[in-house]
Order: sequence, then structure tokens, then C-alpha cells
Amino acid sequence: MRRTIALAVSAASSIALAGCGMLPGQQGGGGEERQSQAVSDKQATPAPKEAQEQQTAPAQQDQVIAGRETKVGAGGTFGKARVEITALKRQGRTVSLNWTVTATDGKVNVHNGLGTAALDFTVSGVSLIDPVNAKRYRVARNGTGEDAECVCSGTQGQFLEEGQASTLYAVFAAPPPDVTKVNVEMPMFGVFTDVPIS
Repeated sequence: MRRTIALAVSAASSIALAGCGMLPGQQGGGGEERQSQAVSDKQATPAPKEAQEQQTAPAQQDQVIAGRETKVGAGGTFGKARVEITALKRQGRTVSLNWTVTATDGKVNVHNGLGTAALDFTVSGVSLIDPVNAKRYRVARNGTGEDAECVCSGTQGQFLEEGQASTLYAVFAAPPPDVTKVNVEMPMFGVFTDVPIS
């Protein structure tokens, strides 16, 4: 009786593995399509470069999805900056925000203006606001203790002269999948509303 059951289980396993292409000498495992063994030389020739380029996904290019020009400064010293959000991309359980700050008039202090404290030379003060669920998302940290650093850009020494730009990023926990737009709040630069998540 035991031998009959063992043979039946062994036969069923062999059939299942063969169907998945997991037995030695079988093709098609891992989601690959089975290929015919009889391929002519003409079919085996690599596709032209143009055809290969069409089959691959196009490279992501930065395009402005939200932006504004704003006056920034303190203590009587003001400059103007253009802030452009170029990406808010969902990647699994996180969302990555990318943006550029360009000084358009005078000097712009990015050195300690986007952090959460006077000596915080990062962009950890930036947050995402989910207006649907009334929830704020703060920049992710690489731990839970006091020494945990933000998963974001550092800004130490960034005093932008007119025409200079700084590209910055921050990573957040992702809002629920049904949330397709959020508001982005940046110290010094204000709130950017209805920024689409890609």
C-alpha cells in the first residue's frame, strides 16, 4: 500500500515538474516561453538594433509634474527660486520624490532650510499629505533610534547663486494604491497640490 502511494506521488511530482519545465533538459521554466528546437539560421540571427530598442521600455526622462517660483529668505535677505518636482514614483511599498531647486534671483539658502531642526542639513522636513485619508507621510528613516538618518538628500553647504541648481530626493512610505495624487509640503517653498503619483 505504501509503495503504491509513493509511486503515485512520485509520478504526479514528475508530471507537475515536467509541465513547469523544471526537470533536467526541459526548457520553459521561470516564465520563459518554450522555443522550437528547429530554428533556421535566418531566425537565429539577432534582431536589428532598431527592433531591439523598440522592444525595451523607453528610458524615464525627468519632466516637470509640478512647479512654482517663490521668494525665499530671512533676515531681510531674500532671493527667488524655481522649484520643480520631476518625479513622484511608487516603487512597491515606497514612494520616491525628486525635485530641483534653481536660484533665479539672488542667493538661495538650501543649506538648512528643508530640515526639521536648525542643524539638520537634509530635506527631512518635506512631507506628503494624503488629502483623501487625511494622513501625513514623513521622510523614511533607516532605523528607529535617535541616530536614524533620513532616506533623503543632504543639503550641507548648499547656498545657491543665481543660475545654480540643486537636485534633491526623499523616500516615503507609499500611500494606499487607490491614492493617485498627494500634496507635497516643503519648508520655505510651500505646498504643491495634486501632485500625481506614477
